[in-house]
Order: sequence, then C-alpha cells, then structure tokens
Amino acid sequence: MSVLALDLGGTKLATALFSKAGNILAKEIVVLGNRQGKEVGALVADQVKKFLAADIQPNDKISSIGICVPGISRQLSGTVWAPNISGWEDYPLLEEIKKISAGIPVLIDSDRACYMLGEKWQGNAQGCENAIFLAVGTGIGAGILVNGAIMRGAQDIAGAIGWMALQAPFEEKYIACGCFEHYASGEGIAKLAREFLEKDIGYSGILKSAPIGEIRAHHIFSAYDQNDSMAVAIFRQCIVYWGMAVANLVSLFNPEKILLGGGVFGPATRFIPDIQKEAAKWAQPISMQMVSLQAAALGPDAGLFGAGYLALQNR
Repeated sequence: MSVLALDLGGTKLATALFSKAGNILAKEIVVLGNRQGKEVGALVADQVKKFLAADIQPNDKISSIGICVPGISRQLSGTVWAPNISGWEDYPLLEEIKKISAGIPVLIDSDRACYMLGEKWQGNAQGCENAIFLAVGTGIGAGILVNGAIMRGAQDIAGAIGWMALQAPFEEKYIACGCFEHYASGEGIAKLAREFLEKDIGYSGILKSAPIGEIRAHHIFSAYDQNDSMAVAIFRQCIVYWGMAVANLVSLFNPEKILLGGGVFGPATRFIPDIQKEAAKWAQPISMQMVSLQAAALGPDAGLFGAGYLALQNR
C-alpha cells in the first residue's frame, strides 16, 4: 500500500506518492500563483483527486493521505490557520478533503510538526525520541518531539518560537512576529540590515548598492561572502540570537538533537559551530554537552516527508 503526501507552502503545493519504505514513487509541484482562500483549497482537492485517479502503481491503492500546512492545524476541528494565505484564518480543509477522499483517512498537521516528523522518518533525527527542528525561513518555528510524540500545546500552537523574547525592553516592532523572528528569520536578517544602514551613515560597502527597501537576506549572504564589514556584523548578531534560542530549547527540553533547517539553513549552515559555541554560554551545561546540533537532512522536502509519515501512521 502507498500513501499520498501534500506539502502546502505560501507559494507552492508539492504532492508525492510514497511507498511504505519511504521511497517517492511520483511527485508534482504546482505554483499557487495568485490563488487565495477557497482557490487554494480547490487546488489541494484537485491534486488529491488527480493522484487518487492515477494508475501510478498498478494493483496498489492509496491507503492514507497526509497534508502539511503552513500555520496551525487545529486537531479537534480540522480547520487551518495559515497567515500567508488570505481567507485561511479558520479554513475547513479536513472537511473539504474528506468529501473527495473516498473514505481514505486524512490527517493534517503544521509545517513545523511535519518537518520534525520527516526528519525522524528519513532524515537526521532517525532513532530519536526527543528532538527539535528549528525552522528558520521567512519566519521561525520549531517542531518539538518529546518522548516520541509531537508537542502540540492546548490549542496546537506549541513551537511558535518566533515570539521567544531574547532581549529587553519590549518594542512595538515585535508585535507582528515576535522578537526572535524580527531579528533572525530570513525577513528578520533583511530588517536587521536596514536598521544597520539607517544607523551607520558612514558605511559605503556592498549593501549600499541596493535601495534600502529592496534588501533581502540573499544580499547579506552575498556581501558576507565578500567579507563586507556590515554583513559580518549582522551575522554575528544573528548567531547570538540563534545561539540564545538553541540554549533555551536545550535547557527547556533536554533534546538529543536540534536540527537547523528552513531556507536560511541553507546558506547559514556554515554558522552552526559558532551557534553551538554561543549556545554553550547560556544553556544548562549538562544538557548542552549531550545535545547534537546539526543541519537538517531533507531540505525543502522535509514537510513532504513529514506528511508522508503522517499518512503512514494513519492507515
């Protein structure tokens, strides 16, 4: 029996058919384009119908469906909150997919939970019962595995660590996404660069070449590769924030592993040794000595593998 996995992001939908052993039998990626609200729901439903109707594996039927969503999956109601998709404040995705799934079981979970589950199944967290996936992309979140199960919290919001408070005093700019995410996400790196540029009027380096409002994280990585002084200073500050966050996770959860993933790690993987050194200053020392800090293994497919794992557990 095979299982169907869907990974919905803010810009695209990936769909894959997995074997029980974790092999991808078929895969398709569709760009969301300008779709919003019910149009995105219809796209997800269309991909499910397409794969259910396809004769990809003769004499083999899809036994379960797993879906990864970019936000909060409410386990009791089956609705989804996805901040990057307009109209998905409380979207009834589970109900819609069940209508066309022909009785096949369907399970939906958040992207951060799926990243963690994907790495546990086929990535660098295999064999772990206590591990954390720290996802640093446009935003920041954490998939937290405790005693072999995903920690969800009272309203399925556990792991929203972009709101981790890492410096005082509180500033109004933290309201939208939290202190940690404001400074150390992909978008946060760009915000930090803009703040640096506004303060350092004497700077005349590489980052001055683009209009301040157009600077993105990839510009800072490129400048860092050329030893630009401001880019170096920005990443030194990011390393402190990432290290403090890792230290807090180590002290709170005593994990076997913390995996750094998402679009920023990626190019920021080179900083992991420095993040570990920074974390060691702040963390509970025995836990810090025992934890392994690594890059995630599955890259952009982590959510898709996590959705496949969900489906396998729900047959």
